[in-house]
Amino acid sequence: MMPILLLSVGTMPIRAQTTVEPQVMQRIYDEVKTPFKYGVILKGDHPNELVDCASIFRSGQAWYMMYIASVNEKGYQTYLARSTDLLHWQKLGRVLSFTKPGQWDAWQADAGIALCDPNWDGSHRLEKFRGKYWASYIGGDQQGYEPDPLSIGMATTDDPTAVREWDRFAGNPVLSIQQSDVRPFEKMTLYKSQIIRDKSKALGWPFVMFYNGKATGGYERIGMAVSRDMVKWTRLGTKPVVANGEEHESGISGDPQIVKVGDVWVMFYFGAFWKPGAFDTFACSYDLAHWTKWTGPHLIAPSEPFDSTYAHKPWVVKWKGVVYHFYCAVGNEGRVLAVASSKDLKSKK
Repeated sequence: MMPILLLSVGTMPIRAQTTVEPQVMQRIYDEVKTPFKYGVILKGDHPNELVDCASIFRSGQAWYMMYIASVNEKGYQTYLARSTDLLHWQKLGRVLSFTKPGQWDAWQADAGIALCDPNWDGSHRLEKFRGKYWASYIGGDQQGYEPDPLSIGMATTDDPTAVREWDRFAGNPVLSIQQSDVRPFEKMTLYKSQIIRDKSKALGWPFVMFYNGKATGGYERIGMAVSRDMVKWTRLGTKPVVANGEEHESGISGDPQIVKVGDVWVMFYFGAFWKPGAFDTFACSYDLAHWTKWTGPHLIAPSEPFDSTYAHKPWVVKWKGVVYHFYCAVGNEGRVLAVASSKDLKSKK
């Protein structure tokens, strides 16, 4: 019998199974694995441009990718691309830019979509809240490659497929290391976040954000925050929900993406340096609060010249029976975006 714990979230007690059974973890792995690497699908326009962090949604009859890019490691800005088949992508333009020197997000504007349908066999479409589409982003006021400290802000638009600047929330940042409820594992900086709408309110809140934070020494773990209005966020719990490398307090667990496969929540995330290299893996939960980590084969790991250094930062989509695993690949083509699939699709190149 699996352990059962009585929790109190706000004023509402809930009962939750705290671990996911090994046979369920294996079933999830068999469902989501993508052994066939299709290859690079998006890269910079010149050698000094880094491309990173895909998040994918569907609108109309097309697919759209929000991704980030940096030239000469000056700082990340956010861009949009379009596809009709999830394999061939056309760059459209920038949607979240640098602001002005002196502002909290002057030189970093790294966004990912929020409120995407989390159902594994779902629509992959974005949901509106208060008449707007939403994104969360990490911002910072220093030039460079993700320099500390970084904070989390919110942005909205009335059309996520349009190539125009998203509107930043005037009260940004919504989460930062200066806030009084900041936890020990996130006191250095805050990184990539994903926000889902949990219509069951399993935790007592409709909106749940997962993000990785960095502690002194560079150790990164994944924690949660919750909200009722998408702009006022409350950190939930005192500890991270997913951590690795605990014995040495080193390495990275980061860039979470949350989907629901049947009655199981699945968190895709990347690991780095607590095992060799950088790779993608996953964890599972029945209640969004307690996560069982997969300990079997990596979902994605370095194996090809284009991802020989790193193969990490997942966004995973199932469409018409095929699983597509988008990731950041670092190798002989620089920092680019690549995809692997559950079926061999190379004949479509």
